[in-house]
Amino acid sequence: LQKSLSETFGADKYSRARKEVLTYMFSRPMQMALYFCTGVLRDEALFHHYALNVPFYTHFTSPIRRYADIVVHRLLAASLGGRSPIKMEKEAIQKQADHCNDRKMASKRVQELSADLFFSVFVRVRP
Repeated sequence: LQKSLSETFGADKYSRARKEVLTYMFSRPMQMALYFCTGVLRDEALFHHYALNVPFYTHFTSPIRRYADIVVHRLLAASLGGRSPIKMEKEAIQKQADHCNDRKMASKRVQELSADLFFSVFVRVRP
């Protein structure tokens, strides 16, 4: 697949754009990660990370990027004793996680539609 894609990218002024669009389109079917509150889910198998093959997994980036990452940082710090516990019920945390998932999915959908539009324009003007 990589060899085929590399040949498709070519070496003209559009090769980088073609590579980005096609790589994005091939990665689209991958399952998107979801935020959830572990205190709400009873099945610990849902905490498993398939690709890394680890039973428990959490992920976050810099807390300046997304609200969900701020929540994860605060919860992790509280669980490690680095700060006082969060004064939120687990159902409220799950409600915040659901909201973050909804916003993330909406953003991803807009990104996909934008990529589809630009790909269509690219195909149309490409001889």
